[in-house]
Amino acid sequence: MRAYAKRATALAAGLSSSSVVMADWTMNMTPGVTGISNQIFSLHMTILWICVVIGVVVFGVMFWSIFAHRKSRGHKAANFHEHTVIEVIWTIIPFAILVAMAIPATATLIEMYDTTESDVDIKVTGYQWRWQYEYINEDFGYFSSLSTPRAQIENRQAKGENYLLEVDNPLVIPVGKKVRFLLTANDVIHSWWVPDFGVKKDAIPGFINETWTRVDKPGTYRGQCTELCGKDHGFMPVVVEAVPEEEYNAWVASQREAAEKERQLTQKDWTLDELMVRGEKAYQTACASCHQPDGTGMPPAFPALKGSPIATSDMAAHIDIVVNGKSGTAMQAFGGQLSEVDLAAVITYERNAWGNNTGEMVTPKEIFDYKNQGSQ
Repeated sequence: MRAYAKRATALAAGLSSSSVVMADWTMNMTPGVTGISNQIFSLHMTILWICVVIGVVVFGVMFWSIFAHRKSRGHKAANFHEHTVIEVIWTIIPFAILVAMAIPATATLIEMYDTTESDVDIKVTGYQWRWQYEYINEDFGYFSSLSTPRAQIENRQAKGENYLLEVDNPLVIPVGKKVRFLLTANDVIHSWWVPDFGVKKDAIPGFINETWTRVDKPGTYRGQCTELCGKDHGFMPVVVEAVPEEEYNAWVASQREAAEKERQLTQKDWTLDELMVRGEKAYQTACASCHQPDGTGMPPAFPALKGSPIATSDMAAHIDIVVNGKSGTAMQAFGGQLSEVDLAAVITYERNAWGNNTGEMVTPKEIFDYKNQGSQ
């Protein structure tokens, strides 16, 4: 009983305390930073006030009728059936209201679905649990993954300002340009959502959905995957940086150069230490959420890699499962997600980390040859 009293006291104190202990919340939509998002907000407010007026009139007439014609004042219930004029009125008025609401709603929807005449085209692919952005006309792309430290997620550190809403590689788009998004998924259904843009679109395996935006104000805008896509669904944020056109063009040039350098790394002579350093980074980004940072896994769905036969014995089998995945399990195919360098590095890391210490390494060229052999 004493424990229940303590809990009740704590709850009462929390409810009566200042907003410091309350989460930031709001009851209404926000206008956003794009023309479409502002149209959606205006449409929402217009229809909201129409509903408020209808509610006030209907309930006002109802309550007045109940009060003014109550039985205690000697009123008797009327007995009537069918009144053509009233029936025509209560049919025409709602119809007129619906038409008045449908016209602006239809105009907004038509504009939302008009993806023609875009200046930038970006393919967005959802993976468990990160996004891939491919700049279709620029010959480069990259993955965007959650960058919130595991120590914050596991409550070993204080939460940061953008907890679970920060990534290593944000999507970069130019201000004032129409950007078309082509959305799909590699594994399960995801949903790409940025509230400030008024954009929310499902990414479905085997299908391409289209949407677009034009951001008028430079800044960083955050969103999330809004489709329940697996155990780490809450760890799949969207971060978009809208920058001036000159800055965007310079960024595109640097990304092209980096992509070319990455392709050239396949031919480099790597050392075991170099692969271990790069492999640890790739592992923490792509593998740690399932197999755990220390390689102990979460059996039976996500087996341990520490001391496992797959990571300490058959090299060919290890390469195969990382590149091609394993059908019927949660193990994804990373052959299309990671570069040859990162694939070689992460396999090398798994074979030498956590006491595995096989002393074996895989080179990017071996991965490149393996993938080419498999495609023949």
